[in-house]
This record gives sequence, structure tokens and C-alpha cells, in this order.
Amino acid sequence: MYPTHPTKISRIVPATAALVAALTCHAAHADATLDKIKQRGKVSIGVLVNGGPFGSIDPASQQLIGWNPELARAVAKGLGVEADLVQVQTATRVQFLQAGKVDLLIASMELNPDRAEVLGYAPTPFYRVGGAAAVRKDSGISKWEDLRGKPVCVSQGSSFSKPLAQDYGAQIQGYKSSSDSLLALKGGNCVAAVHDSTLIHPLLRSNPEWAQYTAPIASEVLPALSVVWTRKGEADTIAAVDKVVQDWHRTGWLIATEKRVGISPANPLLPELQAKFKAAVTR
Repeated sequence: MYPTHPTKISRIVPATAALVAALTCHAAHADATLDKIKQRGKVSIGVLVNGGPFGSIDPASQQLIGWNPELARAVAKGLGVEADLVQVQTATRVQFLQAGKVDLLIASMELNPDRAEVLGYAPTPFYRVGGAAAVRKDSGISKWEDLRGKPVCVSQGSSFSKPLAQDYGAQIQGYKSSSDSLLALKGGNCVAAVHDSTLIHPLLRSNPEWAQYTAPIASEVLPALSVVWTRKGEADTIAAVDKVVQDWHRTGWLIATEKRVGISPANPLLPELQAKFKAAVTR
């Protein structure tokens, strides 16, 4: 091997030092959120509470209960810290995360390309949800195509707005929350209210105030995977949360929790993912 010229060495050393410094800076940036969570012993998680088994407020204790709050507390436990649950709205949940008001989101916000452009997420999903339409029983609506040219209520920021307008020609009316949207449906401002099937079906099945309404369309619009959201580029936070979600599947905790909080019908994705992650351990 030929000896390296001293001049070349003097050039290489500073360049290497600069590279190491850059990589160290990047790693520190990636670790920032997870480090802060560990240091304060608490993780702030934005949750959407629309009523029913997926999230509601206990009238006696005023505590957030249901699927989304259960998952948020379980994320905190998996990270070894306390949970600070922050109630968010559909229209502002992304801004809460981007502005640092919360560390994570478990807020009925399914994965799609537009959201993945601006936010990070733990890649292992914990559920799969699509949109269902609540309509009056005498509306004559039986398929998505029947919404063409008709006013349809959704929550502001809903991912269902685009396919409803582009694929089915619906006239979209956005409301601050799903509750406002459903009230608009009752008030005759629209012919249908489209929200997560996990909200619509329990509401119509169990609430006598909705006895005159039904969800007649068998298929779901834009079925998508539910994930835990982070800010963009937070690689260490994403990895830590993803490990927690994988453990939920492997142990069957998600299936047991779904049953315990009264979600029906059971989501077929959960047994599939449990089998997948249990098999990964035995390899």
C-alpha cells in the first residue's frame, strides 16, 4: 500500500470530522421528542372523542374512556411513562401535533398519502376503518352513487370529502365536528352524514334518538389503516411506538380491548395481524 500524502490527510480529517458532527446533529434531532418524553416522564397524546365505544366522556368522572383513550394510555405504558390525554377536534388535530401541543395523535385519522407527506407515523396499523353514511330510512339512498348532486355532511378535514366529491359527485358540507355534522343531518341540511363506520354503526344501533336513520350502504368509502401519528422525521419516536403496537398484536391485547369496550362487529384485521406477529416470534 502506498503512503497517503500528508496534504491529503489534512483534507480528509476535517471532512470526516464535519461528517461525524452532521450525523451527530441529525441523531440528536431525531431523538429530541423521545428524549423529552423520557425526561419529563409523560407523553402527551391527542385523542378524538366522538361518543360511543371509540371514545366518550364518562359523565361521572369526566374522564376520557373508550378505544382511543385506551390505546393512548397503553402507548404511554409501553413507553414507560405517564399518559397526558388531550382532547382534539377533527379540524385542528394535525395543527395540534405540528405545533407541538401533543407528542402523538390517536385521533381516528387513517393513513393516506396526503397525511403521510406532512406527518410521520408508526408503520404497524392498529385498526382498519372506512366511511359509512347515515341517512333517513325514507331517503331512498341505497348506494354511494345515490349521493350525486346532493348535500352531504362531513367533518372539516375529513379524508372522505375527496372521494365523495370526485367519485360520487356529492356536494360536501364541512362542519367543525362529527356531532355538528350529525345535527345538520337531523336538521335537514344534508341527505347523509359520512363518518367513520366505527362511529356511525354503534350510534344507529344503540341510540333510540336515531331510530329513524340507517346506514344502508354495505361498502365503506375509502377504507384505510389506522396508525399512531408523529411529527415528520422523528425516527426514534416512531420506532419506539411501533414496537409497542407490534406487542399489542402479538399478545392479543387489541382483540381483548376491542371486545372489552364493546366494539361490534369485530375488526377482521386484528386476528390477521396477531397471527403475523406471533409467527414472527417463532421463526
